[in-house]
Amino acid sequence: MSMNRSKKQEFAIVDIETTGGNAKSSRITEIAIVIHDGNRVLQRWETLVNPGIEIPNAIFALTGIDNDMVKDAPIFADIADEVHSLLKDRVFVAHNVNFDYSFIRFQLQEVGIEWSSIKLCTVRYARKIKPGLLSYSLGRLCDYLDIPIENRHRAGGDADATAILFAYLRALDTAQIFQEMIRHKSIDQRFPPHLNLKEFEQLPDTHGVYYFHDKNGKVIYVGKAVNIKKRVLSHFTGNNIQAQRQNFLKDIYHISYESCGTELMSLLLECAEIKRLWPKYNRALKRYEPKFGLFCYEDQNSYLHLAIGKMNRIQDCIQLFQREYDAIQLLQSFMKEGEIDSQFCHFGTASLAVKHIVRSSMPDRDLHNTRVERCIDGWLKQRPSYVLIDKGRHVEEKSCIVIENGRFYGMGYIDSYSQYANFEDIRSLVQIYPSNHYMMELVRQMAERYPNKIHFLTKNPIGLVAAEPDSNYDSLTRAGLF
Repeated sequence: MSMNRSKKQEFAIVDIETTGGNAKSSRITEIAIVIHDGNRVLQRWETLVNPGIEIPNAIFALTGIDNDMVKDAPIFADIADEVHSLLKDRVFVAHNVNFDYSFIRFQLQEVGIEWSSIKLCTVRYARKIKPGLLSYSLGRLCDYLDIPIENRHRAGGDADATAILFAYLRALDTAQIFQEMIRHKSIDQRFPPHLNLKEFEQLPDTHGVYYFHDKNGKVIYVGKAVNIKKRVLSHFTGNNIQAQRQNFLKDIYHISYESCGTELMSLLLECAEIKRLWPKYNRALKRYEPKFGLFCYEDQNSYLHLAIGKMNRIQDCIQLFQREYDAIQLLQSFMKEGEIDSQFCHFGTASLAVKHIVRSSMPDRDLHNTRVERCIDGWLKQRPSYVLIDKGRHVEEKSCIVIENGRFYGMGYIDSYSQYANFEDIRSLVQIYPSNHYMMELVRQMAERYPNKIHFLTKNPIGLVAAEPDSNYDSLTRAGLF
């Protein structure tokens, strides 16, 4: 935006009241604009706005604006030209600026007016001028700084208070910090209002996992990145007006991270952390779950049963399946090859007809349980055990992923120059994580693409030995890894 020289550097200090929290589904009910030159007020304008939709009771309780108050007020289209003329060529200033900006820009676009502006957030500005306060809400700031505020949660009252706050901060800003904040290429205004930019600046340009925390320190989002700093910045670009994004940005107070050696390690850690923390704003990996499992349980008479059932995130099972049909095939093979009595096998809600033969007499319990255990042990033992070795976070280490009997056992980092006598040595050096289908798929795909990264341990303590395409790799293929 090129600043109109006739206006020099002027500021449009704005506050709005709305019917809800996001610009796409909610509407403006009141708007106030205070024109300021940085030292004093030049002009003041405010009006109620008929939103064209019902005002929820919760909004009325907060603002005092109800449907009767706005029924004779102008609709936004009637005031759009005046709003645009007041905002044009001026720096747009507001407390939590992206909220007000997104509403006004969206409603101007609806009536055919394209407008954009340099923004200045007084939350961020106050954090720079008065660091260390417990809260930067408008009400608390006014209390701290003895700024009078009348008609709280009304556009005029909040805009007037923001104008006084802005002038107060300008008077203390001997270093002209605000000039850096309103530079056209400044990224400062993109960030969530409550986030300390020093935390962003300390992020590395490496593989890893990053965490967004709310004001209580609780993790609300976990993400993985090839470049942590670049990926975090991408969350704050654009002008998405969806409620989910607006609430997401409002909830971010802190960022933390953990560097990883490779993209695969980042993907695995992201998945493990989402399962452990179950963050509020992670949705994609929560949906990526196998639907069925083959379970073993013991009844009141100490007989073991095999059953197919739907999964939940806290269950452990013998094998996971995306399709119920595949689970049925495995259970039927157990019944046939293990000679397991069919009355102890349960096929869930399968549409495939499975004939049960219910016997009047019960088999010998010890013999039956032994057959079930042999089937399970045999199935688990035929699945491969190996380690996948790749780059570490620095040259002195390697990343290590341990797969045991076809299940993800754990991962971590090992010394690049050490030797390991047996599989147990490696297992003791990694952190254990619960296995899940998605993590195994990630490892399987990497092992299939790069079989030379699959390693076995020799009987003698001479270190890790890579899989040879004509031997170990083939044995893994036959074992069902690929």
